[in-house]
Amino acid sequence: MAGSKQKKEYRHPEAHRLNLGNIFRNLILGGQDGIVNVLGIVLGVATATGSSSIVLLAGLAATFAESISMGAVAYTSSKAEQEHYESELKRELYEIEHMPEVERKEVEDIFRAKGFSGKLLDDVVEKIVSDKKVWLDTMMRDELRLENPEEGMSPLRQAVFVGVSAIIGSFVPVTPYLFLPISQATPIALIASFLLLFLMGAYKSRMTSGKWLYGGLEVMIIGGAAAVAGYLVGVFFTV
Repeated sequence: MAGSKQKKEYRHPEAHRLNLGNIFRNLILGGQDGIVNVLGIVLGVATATGSSSIVLLAGLAATFAESISMGAVAYTSSKAEQEHYESELKRELYEIEHMPEVERKEVEDIFRAKGFSGKLLDDVVEKIVSDKKVWLDTMMRDELRLENPEEGMSPLRQAVFVGVSAIIGSFVPVTPYLFLPISQATPIALIASFLLLFLMGAYKSRMTSGKWLYGGLEVMIIGGAAAVAGYLVGVFFTV
């Protein structure tokens, strides 16, 4: 009984890291998008109007509109991915039940391409097709290259993480205008936004390619392009 309980409570470390990776990916996605979009807007409005109250109004409106939009996109895209997976799962299950020889040959081809041959290949194929769940999972992962979305974050949780992080990120370029005149708030908003963008890009790259400096600079430059675009729009309307 005790052994069974311990087995049930055990969580594989790779699965734990995968969940953390999904969380950080969504946090960075929302935060980065919030900073970049709202930074461009507040710079453009600040340059065009010179009014802190209008900058705040535009920045806050963009903050909540952007955050709701990002959360909604995260939810719908995650749902679409889940529905696509379930559709393919049903199709593969139908083929296994109604065309077993064709599907068995596909399993054989998959593992032959992996380097199996002879009796070992026959044994592996026989073992896989003897368990319908394993067979189905093999077809989904190895033939269609599809991962079960349910093993990650649910669409609702993903939407919440992206939406909330977008709100937090959006407040970075807006907050200085709450306390300072435009002439002082603008450089602080730029520095704070660029610094956070760099840290996000560096962290994301460190977790993937390991090239944290390149990743940080890349994300910061993208944010800088958005800031320049917003500034140029503001200059255009002041001419």
